[in-house]
Amino acid sequence: MVPAWLCLLCLFIPQAFPGAQPAEVYVDVPENYGGNFPLYLTKLPLPRKETEGQIVLSGDSGVAAEGPFAVDPQSGFLLVTRALDREEQAEYQLQVTLETEDGRVLWGPQHVLVHVKDENDQASGHQATATVDVSIVENTWVPLDPVHLAENLQVPYPHHIAQVHWSGGDVHYHLESQPLGPFDVDKEGKIYVTRELDREAQAEYLLRVRAQNTRGEDYAAEPLELPVVVMDENDNMPVCPPRGPAISIPELSPPGTKVAKLSVEDADAPGSPNSHIVYRLLSPEPEEGAEGKAFELDSTLGSVTLGDAPLQAGQNILLQVLVIDLGGAEGGLSSTCEIAVTITDINDHAPEFTTSQIEPLSLPEDTEPGTLVTTLMATDADLEPAFRLMDFAIEAGDVEGNFGLDWEPVSGRVQLRLLKNLSYEAAPSHKLVVVVRSVAEPVGPDPGPGATVTVTVLVQRVVPPPQLDQESYEASVPVSTPAGSLLLTIRPSDPMSNPLRFSLVNDSEGWLCIEEVSGEVHIARALQGAQPGDMYTVLVEAQDADEPTLSTSATLVIHFLKAPSAPTPTLAPEPSRHLCTPRQDRGVVVGGPRGDPDLAGGHGPYSFALGPNPTAQRDWRLRALNGSHAYLTLGLHWVEPREHVVPIVVSRHDRVWQIQVRVIVCRCNVEGQCMRKVGRMKGMPTKLSAVGILVGTLIAIGIFLILVFTHLTLARKKDLDQPVDSVPLKAAL
Repeated sequence: MVPAWLCLLCLFIPQAFPGAQPAEVYVDVPENYGGNFPLYLTKLPLPRKETEGQIVLSGDSGVAAEGPFAVDPQSGFLLVTRALDREEQAEYQLQVTLETEDGRVLWGPQHVLVHVKDENDQASGHQATATVDVSIVENTWVPLDPVHLAENLQVPYPHHIAQVHWSGGDVHYHLESQPLGPFDVDKEGKIYVTRELDREAQAEYLLRVRAQNTRGEDYAAEPLELPVVVMDENDNMPVCPPRGPAISIPELSPPGTKVAKLSVEDADAPGSPNSHIVYRLLSPEPEEGAEGKAFELDSTLGSVTLGDAPLQAGQNILLQVLVIDLGGAEGGLSSTCEIAVTITDINDHAPEFTTSQIEPLSLPEDTEPGTLVTTLMATDADLEPAFRLMDFAIEAGDVEGNFGLDWEPVSGRVQLRLLKNLSYEAAPSHKLVVVVRSVAEPVGPDPGPGATVTVTVLVQRVVPPPQLDQESYEASVPVSTPAGSLLLTIRPSDPMSNPLRFSLVNDSEGWLCIEEVSGEVHIARALQGAQPGDMYTVLVEAQDADEPTLSTSATLVIHFLKAPSAPTPTLAPEPSRHLCTPRQDRGVVVGGPRGDPDLAGGHGPYSFALGPNPTAQRDWRLRALNGSHAYLTLGLHWVEPREHVVPIVVSRHDRVWQIQVRVIVCRCNVEGQCMRKVGRMKGMPTKLSAVGILVGTLIAIGIFLILVFTHLTLARKKDLDQPVDSVPLKAAL
């Protein structure tokens, strides 16, 4: 009994040493061989199951052999491609390996020694004589009749099909197949087929048999040829063409319209019953009660056409056709072919609105142009997107062009919008007729006219609501501001408008109160709980005193500042700057306090806020630029042209300053330069004083002239009143 360890060792050795080299092969080749090439020398013991590698033939040095040798990869035979000369080289050392593409050896190396046998082909200078006995025998090397073999023949293999015979002795038979086939010949000349044949793979073979001596030399000049014909069997079923994309057939196509033609192939012999095909329609089957068929099939040609039954757009139909060979006879092979058919849409439906009448719609007369009035919906029963494109228009009721339509042709949704301002006095209502039509040209028996819908729009008279002078208000107060302090005043934008009634909404802490008529906002109680940096937002609501339903509102934001630890110092007013009114895009840059040494050192940041003056908070706006500067601008469009002193509270950490910024508000020219009034120059008279001086001078001159004329008049009158004798005589000469 063999020990178990010895059995395991026997099993282990082949696995542990898979690369054990095969025994060396020795081959004799006659020199100057005169037969046909290639000459098959010997069959190499290659592995039978190896299919992944390639056979590599090399010389004894390991390099590729460049001699006359090769290996047939199909049969594994070593062959020589030309005649060898022993005087040129007597031996060849070869090795054969089976390797992968990356050079890894799967089998081998198999060493092969090829010895070239010497022939008397060299003249020696001596002569010899010999006696040759020649016997005449009957020639049995005659051509053979063709052999007919049925494909897929179910017999034991190898199967004998013919035999050749050379009448001489010491003969070896060599068989060649064109193309290479499963044929073999034994030493007695019997020819065999070694496995089943397939006519579809190869219908005919030509076998050549050579009779050779032990040196591989042909006895006959020409080999015997044996044609082998493979007979057809019905072993191939019809092959359907690949199922392609769906075939499109327009709806309402007439009966007889060609749908498709099947091209079925059968690999059996053409023209034989094995390849005679007939067609049968399996599906779709006619519905119960339906008149006619949807499709017709020609059983001989395989053509599919439309039948009498109507088809609807959007239908996806799968036709199944049974194809049978042997002309449909019993025993024939069959296959089922499929044809996909899609019934495509045509534009045979007109679009329609989902409703023909819209309830009256009300629009205030102050409605902004562009406002959406209503949305209309239209549908189209067609399936093709191109046929569902719609066009809308206002057909009647909009002579002035107050309304317009917006739509996307593919959506079916159209928006009716207001294009112009409405007027209740001009037209209290509008009755619009909107029509929808298909963009594509309608086809079919009766597509119908465009559909319409009527929209009635009622115009409402509008009384404008009150408006405040600002959209929102802001104020900054220290947390120590006492109760009763005035924060700011809420005013209407138009002083001539109806009187308003003011109230506060969501004053959750109760810190504020507002005068109902004047709109003044005061601190209602001490700001307990308020922290510096917090914001407190309330809503100011203003109602029209005559129309309480008309109201407006604005937000009021309170910014809490830190309470000063000491009386807030008031710094000297800043140098005057000027701004233009009406307001332009200009402002004044305000810096931190000049006396603070941290400002020069770049320390900060500073917080800027308008002082608690309500007028300043109404007329001015202040926003921070960076940690050391702020930007002061006008808060209203128009501010009275004069010099204004704007209080600004500046805080940093626990220190608080109040800066008085002088700003001259004036009218400006187109260059933005301030146009100031010219004042009285020092030492020069004014217009009034000049006029007074002139008038006084004229009055003085008038009085002087009056006195002169009075004096002259009185003197003349005195001379007239004296007697004649009282006139003194003239002195005699």
